[in-house]
Amino acid sequence: MSYALRIDKQAAKTLKSLDQPTIKRLLARLTELTKNPLDHRTSSPLEMDPSVRRSRVGNWRVFYEVDDAEQVIAIVAIKPRSRAYRKL
Repeated sequence: MSYALRIDKQAAKTLKSLDQPTIKRLLARLTELTKNPLDHRTSSPLEMDPSVRRSRVGNWRVFYEVDDAEQVIAIVAIKPRSRAYRKL
């Protein structure tokens, strides 16, 4: 059973501002995450907040939370690696 995606307003804005190849790669990863959001090969929990997971896509990081009860993945941020871990 796959999870539904809920994308935060700021994350959606960031996604829309990117070039097409990067958007395609990020959307492919988001699709992957809907099948298994806790897969250790595609994501890992943050040390500072284990309820938030991160997934690396090139120089970009996708930060998300998983709600198993509702079967929802909430994308909380999409940031470039250089700024990814500041003020999450």
